[in-house]
Amino acid sequence: MSRSRRRGRARGTAFAAAALLVTAAALTGCGSGDDEPTSHPVDETTVTASVGERFTLTVADNASTRSHWYLVDPKPDGAVVRERGRETASDGDAAPGSGTDVTFTFEATGAGSTEIVLLHCTFSSTCDTGDGTPAPAPTGGAAPTEPERITYKVTVE
Repeated sequence: MSRSRRRGRARGTAFAAAALLVTAAALTGCGSGDDEPTSHPVDETTVTASVGERFTLTVADNASTRSHWYLVDPKPDGAVVRERGRETASDGDAAPGSGTDVTFTFEATGAGSTEIVLLHCTFSSTCDTGDGTPAPAPTGGAAPTEPERITYKVTVE
């Protein structure tokens, strides 16, 4: 087997292993007992947390296909949940144009309930102004689709 073919196979295997780790982390939903945030599956739109707990929502993103996720209004009630950051991660050996994971981190700040709204902008919905803020879909061309909007109901006990 040629050296470049072995290298390509090794990269594919590394990518598959990384994808499995991300999936496993997203499905656990249980804290590790240390300072790491709890990872919640994005398809479960109900989140229960304790005051002081940090938790994450991780979604697939791909800038090369104009697929982006944003935290949008109405923002969560800061007395209940605060955003603590947004990180983008990809495999360093990923091929150009491959997707990344975007992780939104939140902290439960007080008892109560609130909502977190994520907006998924794609090529067909095109709601990225270029500076990271969502905007209406462009006019002209094919009829744009509505961007996907996921609302998470968060209860802090």
